[in-house]
Amino acid sequence: MAPITDVPTLTPPSRSVVRAYIAIGANLGDAPQQVVTAARDLQRLGAAWVCSSLYRTAPQGASGPDYVNAVVGLDTLLTAPDLLDELQRLELAAGRERPYPNAPRTLDLDIVLYGDARIDSARLQIPHPRMWSRAFVLVPLQEIAPNRVDACHLHALADQAIRRI
Repeated sequence: MAPITDVPTLTPPSRSVVRAYIAIGANLGDAPQQVVTAARDLQRLGAAWVCSSLYRTAPQGASGPDYVNAVVGLDTLLTAPDLLDELQRLELAAGRERPYPNAPRTLDLDIVLYGDARIDSARLQIPHPRMWSRAFVLVPLQEIAPNRVDACHLHALADQAIRRI
């Protein structure tokens, strides 16, 4: 029997790098340190990384201590669902509990944008459905990606107090 010589080599399809923007928030424990630690942890999930300044905001739709927020831009090869899995793993490692909606939290990580993707599934919605109504997302996002935030959106949120720390 002759050896088979003309067998094509199968290579897995390559993935393109995607710029994802992750909103980070915390209002329990050492919130500023939680946000900084989460930003550093996110850096390990991608090739390039940029982080906004930290901002302080009052909780929306809930009571509790003020939040510390930031947004990270991350170039990643992860799919959006795989990225969500990694974010939830980081939240759990930081002691995140979900006793009720809008509960205070040690860490909250949300994918707000994933390239130009539009995803609407039971588990994941991108762009994040409430990002356009939250100064704590748009102000830090505008800092690191001014082309992704329209001035009209920011103007509409002028009544939401947000302070760079």
